[in-house]
Parts: sequence; C-alpha cells; structure tokens
Amino acid sequence: MTSERDPDTVNLRLILVSGKTQDFIFSPNDSATEIARHVFENWPAGWEEESVSSPSILRLIFQGRFLHGNVTLGALKLPPGRTTVMHLVARETLPEPNSHGQRNREKTTESSCCLLL
Repeated sequence: MTSERDPDTVNLRLILVSGKTQDFIFSPNDSATEIARHVFENWPAGWEEESVSSPSILRLIFQGRFLHGNVTLGALKLPPGRTTVMHLVARETLPEPNSHGQRNREKTTESSCCLLL
C-alpha cells in the first residue's frame, strides 16, 4: 500500500452499506485480499458501528460483482491516479461466479406454464 498520490496509484473510495465512505490509496498490484486486510487493520474512526471481527469476511464489490481474493486492481484496468468507487460489505462466502445467471434461467423455466388457445 502506498501513501502518496501519483499516477501509479489507485485511489479507492469504499462505501459501506450504511452509506459511509472513506478513501484509501493502493498500488495496482494490491489484491482484494490485501485491500481487505489493510482496511481492517486501518479501520476508519467513523466506521466503529460497522466493525468486523476478521478481514477474511470483508468483500469488495466493483461494478455489481464481488471481487475474489486474488484479483488485483491492475487486472481491473482501473484508471491510475483517479478515484474508483467500490462497495465494502461483510460476507462470509462469495456467491458462485455463475449463480446469478443460473437463478435467472430457473425463473424463466418456472414462469412458462400455460398456453392459451
């Protein structure tokens, strides 16, 4: 994690479910797991009510998708030197990568029941 702002850093604005936000600066090489650990170890003063017991349950959401632990900021092709917004939630497990699509397919087959003549 870097502390100075330059074109080779990524500024993340993390939003909690409560709506509280905090900016953090990371390297493009930092992974979702490393970010969660850093945030946990440097928990912002205004976030006491939302504190968690372990960094392993902190999950990042970017563009509507959970980031798995080994995904780096560089792999997401985030614009260096600019602020990127992500959600930070406490969740024990991640959904399967294809679970949302499977649920949608199940709904479409359930809804086709009748043919009117």
